[in-house]
Amino acid sequence: MKNFGFKELTVYKKSFELAMKIFEVSKSFPKEETYSLTDQIRRSSRSVSTSIAEAYRKRIYPAHFISKTSDADMENSETQVWLDFAKECNYITAEIKDNLDKEAAEIGRLLNHMINYPEKYTSG
Repeated sequence: MKNFGFKELTVYKKSFELAMKIFEVSKSFPKEETYSLTDQIRRSSRSVSTSIAEAYRKRIYPAHFISKTSDADMENSETQVWLDFAKECNYITAEIKDNLDKEAAEIGRLLNHMINYPEKYTSG
């Protein structure tokens, strides 16, 4: 196990960057979406990073690490669904959606590696 903080994890950096891109894009969503789509997509995208941080702190307990990493993966998938809604509601272009989706898919692959090979990330 490497000895560094969660902020040094590639998956954390990528998920944080994606959440910030989604924040910027969602600024242009209509006012009537403030308490639904805008809040939901921001919340789920930010939850990926926070769950990664929590998983890292639980890394001495492999089952907890896997559970929290799975939560991050779930939030990442939810974010992708909200991107589908944003595109279908014509709040973002197909190109923006595709680019954000590709980033989310890469994050998903990294998270799944962590879930499938927890011993590479845990001290247990």
